[in-house]
Amino acid sequence: MKIAQASVVLTGAGGGLGAQIARRLLQEGARILLVDRDRNALLSLAHALSTDTTDRTKVDALVVDLTTQAGREAVLDAAAARSANVLINNAGIASFGPTTTIPAARIEAAVAVNVTAPIVLTSSMLPLLLAQPRAQIINIGSTLASIGVPGFAIYGATKAALRLFSESLRRELADTNVRVQYFAPRAIATAFNSPEVEAFNAETGTRADDASDIAARIVNLVRDETPEYHVGAVESIGVRLNGVLPRLLDGSFAKHRRALTKLQNASSSRPQQPQHENGVSS
Repeated sequence: MKIAQASVVLTGAGGGLGAQIARRLLQEGARILLVDRDRNALLSLAHALSTDTTDRTKVDALVVDLTTQAGREAVLDAAAARSANVLINNAGIASFGPTTTIPAARIEAAVAVNVTAPIVLTSSMLPLLLAQPRAQIINIGSTLASIGVPGFAIYGATKAALRLFSESLRRELADTNVRVQYFAPRAIATAFNSPEVEAFNAETGTRADDASDIAARIVNLVRDETPEYHVGAVESIGVRLNGVLPRLLDGSFAKHRRALTKLQNASSSRPQQPQHENGVSS
């Protein structure tokens, strides 16, 4: 699809990656409905983008909680009013640490935001998208959905669910005008990463990509309609190898286990602080 013909619903727009995606789309002429539950971040972004274009109708913002039915219905109504033909499911929350240390409430929140919300929103928007001459659904996943990494059991599991949903829906809609795509980034340098994740990445030598570069690749995905895209040559090979011979890679994660244990020991030796979400919106 030509970007100038795209009327995009972008969830998680207020986050570091979401904001970069929005900027790239607007620069290339797309119309955008920005969606996020963080009012301050979203309205600040909407104001900044509106000053960057002479056509104020190209940018609209909707502050909603996608884990609620009312929130999803509000998105659907706004999308219909704008004849949306592209849905980018980018909203997500992080979950990092030894699985035994993650409270049940945080696990439930991760499933609600990373799995239930995008699946139900996509299902609700399908009639609208099917009515367009051409439409696309882009689900933002993660390399962690295809390669299990210590410390990311919960987050990886939620993204794995989104990956399989994307694959199944792509095959289900193959004879229609709707293209379903899945994009799997590796670590990205944004505030989505907690200090613990940053320390873990430093210990394990994990590279973090620039958000602007990743956003450019996602916008290219709208343009070329590639079904599935994994960032990084090494990661792409690892995904294929893990899919065929997962036990072969088990020994590769000793340093990750050591780093996780080190961080856990350091955390237990510090005074306990109130628990916060690791991150909201990608």
